Amino acid sequence: MTSRRLVLTRSAAIIGAASSGLLLPQLVRAQSDKLRVGFMLPYTGNFAPLGVAIENGFRMALNEQGGKLGGREIEFFKVDDESNPAKGIENANRLIQRDKVDVLVGTVHSGVQMGIHKVARESGVLNLIPNAGVHIATRAQCAPNVFRTSFSNSQPTLALGKTMVANGHKKAVWITWSYAAGDEAFEGFEQSYTAAGGAIVKKLSLPFPNVEFQALLTEIAALKPDAVACFFAGPGAAKFMRDYAAAGLNKSIPLYGSGFLTEGVLEAAGDAANGVITTMHYADSLDTPANKKFRLDYAKTFKLQPDVYAVQGYDTGLLLVKGANAVKGDLSNKKALYAAMEGATIDSPRGKWTMSKSHNPVQDIYLRKVENKQNKVIGIAQKAVADSGAGCRLG
Repeated sequence: MTSRRLVLTRSAAIIGAASSGLLLPQLVRAQSDKLRVGFMLPYTGNFAPLGVAIENGFRMALNEQGGKLGGREIEFFKVDDESNPAKGIENANRLIQRDKVDVLVGTVHSGVQMGIHKVARESGVLNLIPNAGVHIATRAQCAPNVFRTSFSNSQPTLALGKTMVANGHKKAVWITWSYAAGDEAFEGFEQSYTAAGGAIVKKLSLPFPNVEFQALLTEIAALKPDAVACFFAGPGAAKFMRDYAAAGLNKSIPLYGSGFLTEGVLEAAGDAANGVITTMHYADSLDTPANKKFRLDYAKTFKLQPDVYAVQGYDTGLLLVKGANAVKGDLSNKKALYAAMEGATIDSPRGKWTMSKSHNPVQDIYLRKVENKQNKVIGIAQKAVADSGAGCRLG
């Protein structure tokens, strides 16, 4: 899919790989009044379900505007980023240089995001990050044309430590994949857990996307901590919970995590997920009009239940709509476009949130517990959590 370009017009026409190479230049020239939106998301591999959910949510937000941005028609371009950081720059350049997109929406994997980030900073093209929480994008290398609509990697776990200690778990093991997202999620956990009086017995990791957990689970059993905290996402997260339960650890050592542990994988995890406690900026069961409407509309449209990735895609669309409407579709008016997006309040299924000076959401983090294949809200772990934005000189 990486080598093929999909051009989708509002009428949902699809030009296949062979014909698009012949017809696209004429198509672009003939329809130059259209805004070009590029998706650079994972459509294959471990994170494929996340990429699909993000795109679905984004399209829903735009469809609520009649399929237009600031009154202008839209063309969509897609590239499969394969969750491969080595191809991040190449794939971002395809959308920006070849397809000349006005907006690049991407991505999920923090390592891939760094390739997009380099290209976005150099080109000045608007980049909306619908998931990847890599810190540097809204810290030391923040940029006026880069906005994140999801979270920083440490935000969910910044609200986790206090809860664990309050529940009597004062000695914990941390486990994750050894990559940027896992390392930065640990930053939030370490900060919040030690500040609350907890002690981290050991930090365990394995290479991404390795899912052979048995040796590490055996080590956890030997360490006998009060609890385990972790960061995993996608199908690998489901396998971790199944393996954790199969090892019998869920009966004696409670499992906590960044909310991505249980997002979009509860069917795959089955009963192994029951009782897992996570902190996250969204939960399926949030009892708000915005969330109820979103979930119903999403289920009707896609015949699927939405998760946090769908919400983040939806909110990415809402933010872009706010900006595009403010400039009446003239995205070249960057000063006014960025000002509108910086000052936006997004009435999201997750609850209302605002944009920090470093272009990262300021949002409530919920405490959730898995019950009967649902992330049930059991409280607000922390209100209005903001990333530090350390090193960012915007604003």
